[in-house]
Amino acid sequence: MDSHAGHSHAGHDHTHGMAKQTLRLAFFLTIVILLVELVGGIFANSLALLSDAGHVVTDLFALGLAWFAAVQAERPPNERKTFGYHRVGILAALLNAITLILIAVAISWEAIQRFQHPEPVQPLIMFGSAAVGILVNLFIAFGLRKEDHNLNVRAASLHVLGDVGASVGVIVAGGLILLTGWFPLDPILSVGIAILIALGAWRILRETTDILLEAVPKGISMPRMVQDITSVVGVRGVHDLHVWSITSGMYALSCHVLIDNVPPSASASILQSLTSILSEKYHIGHSTIQFECSAADSSCCSERSLYCRMGTAKEQCCESESHA
Repeated sequence: MDSHAGHSHAGHDHTHGMAKQTLRLAFFLTIVILLVELVGGIFANSLALLSDAGHVVTDLFALGLAWFAAVQAERPPNERKTFGYHRVGILAALLNAITLILIAVAISWEAIQRFQHPEPVQPLIMFGSAAVGILVNLFIAFGLRKEDHNLNVRAASLHVLGDVGASVGVIVAGGLILLTGWFPLDPILSVGIAILIALGAWRILRETTDILLEAVPKGISMPRMVQDITSVVGVRGVHDLHVWSITSGMYALSCHVLIDNVPPSASASILQSLTSILSEKYHIGHSTIQFECSAADSSCCSERSLYCRMGTAKEQCCESESHA
């Protein structure tokens, strides 16, 4: 018997109405910051300012992806794309992460050249351009704070606040150059910003790769989940258990659950208990659970099956499989 549960989006943060408008405004304001810092970096001959512009690209991506996800999440699933269009954002994130790593490498290479042949910079232009970035980013962060309940928006706001820190660094470097005349400070700061870009890109790359490989979401312990499932009254075991992410923050599960031999009406309470645990404790909003009433139904059990060898399900020799 198959029991499908939790195919709503209640457990997943979606951006609506005002959040979409805020993200759209933040996206276009960030384009303004990018242009100001690019022009300022060229006229000031400042690699640090150009590096900060590269960091702004990460903000642009985060805001654009959040905005894109808000729009795509409203597109209904169809007969060809039963989960909707959430994975499109993950593919874009993967491409962007690779691009950001290349940007970080290019900045580092140029910094090495400037260490060997220091070039004069214009600190006053650095001040002005970085100050514009700080003011606009603070305005964006304040606007995003109103939508702080949304996980997608919260992640984007962290990128924006990170760029405020990088712009402050540019101003500090410009001040020190103005006071000391030591131009190598510019490439030194640019290397620091390049490292910041690379670390952010690596996190994005790792997360998108895990999602595309349908890895277990970070923070979910499969052994603990097996214990929680088998602790429900009426459940004797679980096998063919799979947990994965449809997109960031949207989890799905499928499994086979061995239960006591009870009539279908009595199994409803077991299903309700299972879906409540999965939703409240593991934030899984999409679950497909197939009930079995006999260990003979678990014929797929083998030595290679992880959940046949786990202590909590060992006696029943069960595994769990789930398709959401």
